[in-house]
Amino acid sequence: MSSLTWLPAGPALLFAPADRPERFAKASDRSDMVILDLEDGCRAENRTEARTNIIDCDLDPNRTIVRINPVGSPDFLDDVEAVQRSPFHQVMVPKMEDLSLFDATVSPTDVVDGWNVIALIETPRGVLNLTAIANHPNVVALFWGAEDLTAALGGTSSRYGLNEAPTLGGGISGHPGGYREVPRMVRSMVLLHAAAAGIVALDSIHADTADVDGAEAEAEDAAGSGFAATVSIHPALVPAIRQAYEPTPEQEDWARKVIAGAKENSGAFAVDGQMIDAPLLRQAEVIALRSPNIT
Repeated sequence: MSSLTWLPAGPALLFAPADRPERFAKASDRSDMVILDLEDGCRAENRTEARTNIIDCDLDPNRTIVRINPVGSPDFLDDVEAVQRSPFHQVMVPKMEDLSLFDATVSPTDVVDGWNVIALIETPRGVLNLTAIANHPNVVALFWGAEDLTAALGGTSSRYGLNEAPTLGGGISGHPGGYREVPRMVRSMVLLHAAAAGIVALDSIHADTADVDGAEAEAEDAAGSGFAATVSIHPALVPAIRQAYEPTPEQEDWARKVIAGAKENSGAFAVDGQMIDAPLLRQAEVIALRSPNIT
């Protein structure tokens, strides 16, 4: 974990429409990081004003991400210019597919050298190019989106209906309405490619903002699987996400013992009768990173 170049400020990230500046501070206060959204969360007719909102915004740059529009879209270059003029350097690029096009587009301004790029994987081509995207020198995290992916595949829903295919519809953490098989596979691929490239993965939104139990179940699975954070579109889900990522007292106690034991042992050792080796030490370090009680 110590080799990671970038980590989110906490497990709960929250989108805020870039054309609603009155919501910026509240969204930042209610989450660990806020994503100011120039893409889907912003009305197209408001994007010029929204860029000015971002340029004038005084949120903490270390806790703020700007989602721009896709490479090659009519809004892309204007969004790039707005980010250049803003205090922000953490940029989410949606529908990331072709790194050569991305580099060719932004390299004349040299802006990419100063960006931490969160690549949003939500198209079939983006999935198939995951290796190249994850290993781009400015990409510090992978994020994925089920709805755009499903639309690009020609599908009509990313999740099983509550009464559809009961043997399959249990979904993540056994909660009804889980992802269909291709979105579930892409979720796993994003996590695997991020880990292989030495960067972090962010888990997708839970679109049903009234389904707090479902959001928490997915966040629990995300935390246990290795995602660094979960993204939300509504502040009501932030407490559930934080709860899902917070280690239990038992996990914290175990992690303390493992980390302390590792300082005294260069090889395998035992903690409460359990043999500890390098993989379990790394798991303990993840728990420590997520816990405010372990220093």
